[in-house]
Amino acid sequence: MKYETIIIEEDELNILKRIMSMSRYLNDKSYKASISHLYAELEKVKVVNEEDMPKDVIRFNSIVTFETPFSKNQSYQIVTPEKSDIKNNKISVLAPMGLALFGYAKGDELTWEFPSGENTIKITDVKQP
Repeated sequence: MKYETIIIEEDELNILKRIMSMSRYLNDKSYKASISHLYAELEKVKVVNEEDMPKDVIRFNSIVTFETPFSKNQSYQIVTPEKSDIKNNKISVLAPMGLALFGYAKGDELTWEFPSGENTIKITDVKQP
């Protein structure tokens, strides 16, 4: 892990916590598992202000390019749930992939539980719009 821990900007952490608390009513098991995993990860995060936020860390509206064992160079923008639009490569931060990527940086490799099972993700690029 590039920065030794997940990094989240303090205002975005508050937004993420609100979104996650509203999601407790979801019935999808994979979403619930991903949210539980992220809650555990949030106990170890480094919270920074906007000026100290590294440009290569995934946050709201970041465009992320990554590889999995099944595909190379997929790119998605991480958005709030109401802006999710998979046809336009915009995934909700609450989707298992969005939850998996949030707070990690370019070059990080992580393992996450998806509906299809556990997979490794390698983050190859992060752009801030």
